[in-house]
Amino acid sequence: MPSPGPGGSQSSLAGMVVSWLTSQFRTGPKQQPIMGIARCDDLAQLWAEQGRRTEARELLTPVYGWFTEGFDTADLKDAKVLLHELT
Repeated sequence: MPSPGPGGSQSSLAGMVVSWLTSQFRTGPKQQPIMGIARCDDLAQLWAEQGRRTEARELLTPVYGWFTEGFDTADLKDAKVLLHELT
């Protein structure tokens, strides 16, 4: 992920992180669902920290719902915990 460079502000860094996570999320689920949930969880966590809890929950809920197995993996466990925190 690129850095803001010298003199880059915290808000520009946050914007770059959101852009990067969003682009990663768009490609991840189609390629490997478990990677999609990891990226989705990252973006949802960031949004939750920014006070965008409803958006975070609305992003994560359907992606978590894709899964019918693998609930013992770290990524799905993390997503479940975050969803619980967002409700």
